Amino acid sequence: MGDLLTIENLSLLHAGRSLVSGVSLSVSAGERVGLIGESGSGKSLTALAAIGLLPEGMTATGSVLLADRQVIGAADRDVVNLRGTAVATIFQEPLTALDPLMRIGDQIAEVVRRRARRDGHSLSRADLIAEVIGLMARVALPNPARLARAYPHEMSGGQRQRAAIAMALACRPSLLIADEPTTALDVTTQAEVLKLLEALVREDNMGLLFISHDLPVVGTAVDRVLVLRAGELVEEGPVAEVFCRPRHPYTVGLVEAAR
Repeated sequence: MGDLLTIENLSLLHAGRSLVSGVSLSVSAGERVGLIGESGSGKSLTALAAIGLLPEGMTATGSVLLADRQVIGAADRDVVNLRGTAVATIFQEPLTALDPLMRIGDQIAEVVRRRARRDGHSLSRADLIAEVIGLMARVALPNPARLARAYPHEMSGGQRQRAAIAMALACRPSLLIADEPTTALDVTTQAEVLKLLEALVREDNMGLLFISHDLPVVGTAVDRVLVLRAGELVEEGPVAEVFCRPRHPYTVGLVEAAR
């Protein structure tokens, strides 16, 4: 089986301005890959290109193979079925990613229902509730039956992020993209979410593309790291090697700043 995600020579242009230039990376099953760089370096745009959700007016060239399907140049109707099957995404701020008018249990249940329809299965109400509670318990949400009835604003930031992870897991994806998933969390909750992601990737043999500007966070979350600067890939390798013996001056500066 090939890589879950293969990006080759990806370039992104908007209004004649180059935002990403010649980026290549791959993620295979069970692999944890980090994409780091300062704000505006092109990390999130690279992730959006991977799932075919680039902003309107942006031009992409190169190749993005997601589950062996070409994303660049494909019609949205040909890519939409890959979202939630081949890949699921966790965004930076779950308070804006979640529907504020729906209870958390209902939001997770909607994903479970869609996956069941996709797989040609039908779920009874009892089975649906049991799976929702099971997913919430798996991401270590306390008292899942109570929190399932809560609205997003009634939960802490860490609880909302765990709920977002539960929704991603409900899709049963092969690849998980986590775009700055711990930025809005305190240090203790960050560590808990990182430990949770590591365990889930290991248990389900998922691939993980972890995007962040925070080197200490990335250092605990991934095995291999790629460094972006102004849309260009300047360094890559095993995380211990890149962080302990950085070669590019930009990476050296990031490491020194983190220290």
